[in-house]
Amino acid sequence: MARHLITSALPYINGIKHLGNMVGSMLPADVYSRYLRQRGHDVLYICATDEHGTPAELAAKAAGLSVAEFCAQAHDAQKAVYDGFELSFDYFGRSSSAQNVEITQHFARRLQANGFIEERAIRQVFSPADDRFLPDRYVEGTCPHCAYDKARGDQCENCTRVLDPTDLIAPRSAISGSTELEVRETKHLFLLQSKLQDEVEAWVTKHEEAWPHLASSIARKWLTEGLHDRAITRDLDWGVPVPADTWPELAAEGKVFYVWFDAPVEYIAATKEWSDADPENRDWKSWWYDVQDVRYTEFMAKDNVPFHTVMFPATELGVREPWKMVDCVKAFNWLTYYGGKFSTSQQRGVFTDAALELLPADYWRYFLIANAPESDDSSFTWEHFAATVNKDLADTLGNFVNRVLSFSRKRFGDEVPVGSAAGEAEAKLGEEIARLLGEYEEQLETLQFRKAAQALRALWSAGNSYLEEKAPWLEIKTDPEGAALTLRTAMNLIHLYAVVSEPLIPASARAMRTAFALADATAAWVSREQAASLDAVPAGTPFTVPPVLFAKITEEDLDSYRERFGADG
Repeated sequence: MARHLITSALPYINGIKHLGNMVGSMLPADVYSRYLRQRGHDVLYICATDEHGTPAELAAKAAGLSVAEFCAQAHDAQKAVYDGFELSFDYFGRSSSAQNVEITQHFARRLQANGFIEERAIRQVFSPADDRFLPDRYVEGTCPHCAYDKARGDQCENCTRVLDPTDLIAPRSAISGSTELEVRETKHLFLLQSKLQDEVEAWVTKHEEAWPHLASSIARKWLTEGLHDRAITRDLDWGVPVPADTWPELAAEGKVFYVWFDAPVEYIAATKEWSDADPENRDWKSWWYDVQDVRYTEFMAKDNVPFHTVMFPATELGVREPWKMVDCVKAFNWLTYYGGKFSTSQQRGVFTDAALELLPADYWRYFLIANAPESDDSSFTWEHFAATVNKDLADTLGNFVNRVLSFSRKRFGDEVPVGSAAGEAEAKLGEEIARLLGEYEEQLETLQFRKAAQALRALWSAGNSYLEEKAPWLEIKTDPEGAALTLRTAMNLIHLYAVVSEPLIPASARAMRTAFALADATAAWVSREQAASLDAVPAGTPFTVPPVLFAKITEEDLDSYRERFGADG
């Protein structure tokens, strides 16, 4: 079996994430990880909170906490939500870890030694009231394009124009509010990406065939425009410090590395965090350093793609060491809220903690994967959500499970009935199940998540079609043995659904699987031949009827959701 390294975009530390963030990175990575584990592969799924940068300092200030204390609390709060969604991280780390400091500084020293870092003087906004240089986001003012009075020095959130702090009208410090700002000269480290352009382009050309069009097109756009040298340090109190043994002057001034320099390194560092927790049984370098047998897949929304297809590859190439580089970048478009943007800062849309307060995780997991924004943006509406849950989960799957088990218990007792031998209808069903399972596997293997959800629903629908064709509630009146066969076959379908639905709806899959008192109740994947035989649950197996798997969403529920969260973008 292959070894699979999987990472998803690091969720930023300043607040609980919305559903768009979940479906654009962590959830599909979890679905893929679960599927590969079921197939017997060696999987390591790594993620972490991204804790450095200006927004973390501003959020901590607003909360009245030190940055370290704020990040520790926010990390735990985010992790609790991801546990609620049953995200199966092997390790969920923190970019403020000692391991990330160590490896980021190592990368910087190597880049310096290889001639890819240069110290340059630049002009930057300084606040005498705060006695510090202000990063772009620490400068606020009025946007010169749309007159929005809370625009940041890097970008106006209202009109989305990219800005420079000196563009702002009536600029002020985001720390003290002081308007007495100056422009002074200061020194920063620049990564000379221009010197690595040809190497990055050659690497992209070699690997982009394995990427979705969205990822390759974004990488190509950046390469066509040309890679520019980029400042990789900032004037902040919180971050990976510039090492004094290499840049003593800048270290004395308190410079730290820019968050987008250290954050991608955290994938490696988080793996070392995982390894350091059990060094006798875990070897982080066997996943990242000079490896030939690891396939590395990254999951992220399109705004993160340039950093992981161009910028971090430039860093890895520049250190001149055999670090593992990504094989496939699975990129996603946006999930919108009634056509408008989800917004963390403006609390617009459904956030993951609120989602779990309303309904169990499987409702959200299935809907998000079934509507993943792969080829284009997709829109969340309460009406669409309710229709999907009610039709696919409640009617197609949940109702099938409940009526088969309830009817069988009522007519044949608490054990799987024997019945007659399988006939033509069962053989035809087995062939159809094998075909549909193959389609489902293919979509998961190729990271086509919407199509995978469609294939899974088709498997559920095949069971309903079989049940309607055989109609055991009528069959039992004239052919009890035939009705028993029908129900035994349907119970085997339920067990199959429990196995193959695990990647998308793990809690519901467990409930289906544990309904049968089998000696081996694992979720190990089944072959198409095994699925076609429909004999995993033999006659005489005790079973129970689980509680209703999925409750329907009513019009009253919808009214309350729309009132609480709004029904427009």
